[in-house]
Amino acid sequence: MIFVGLEQIQFQIQILAYISLAMLLGAAIGFEREWADKPAGLRTHMLVAGAAALFVALGDVVVRSFSTDLGGGLVQSDPVRVIQAVVTGVSFLGAGTILRLGSAQRVEGLTTAASILFAAAVGVSVALSQFVLAVGATGLVLITLRGVGGAQRWLARRSSENHET
Repeated sequence: MIFVGLEQIQFQIQILAYISLAMLLGAAIGFEREWADKPAGLRTHMLVAGAAALFVALGDVVVRSFSTDLGGGLVQSDPVRVIQAVVTGVSFLGAGTILRLGSAQRVEGLTTAASILFAAAVGVSVALSQFVLAVGATGLVLITLRGVGGAQRWLARRSSENHET
């Protein structure tokens, strides 16, 4: 049985704070997707970002736990594998949002899938204590989704007007 001391409780509270921040940043991305009436919105992006932060933090917990219990040095971890597992799982989730519609070969959901993957990356960033990076990346996502999306719509309207004349 693993004894849970005050230091471990503080570490777990710190992980919960990281997960909360990741979920808050995921909510910002999800809110934009919700506003754009996309299938994966606020809750999905919050859960993906939080889960990514939790998985990365648990990787650290496992290494700490086993190195303490087994006398140190016996357990090694490749943190990249933890991140790879998060990316694999999230990519599977994102693939479920992509649809090919009709005979026109029109595809929808790619941006939503990309935003889900990005929310996971934000969660990983938070779990690795890269807070400025996580907040800045979230801002860039929002600028991309809102700003570039608006520019795309303007270009599409302009293109259709040119084809009509």
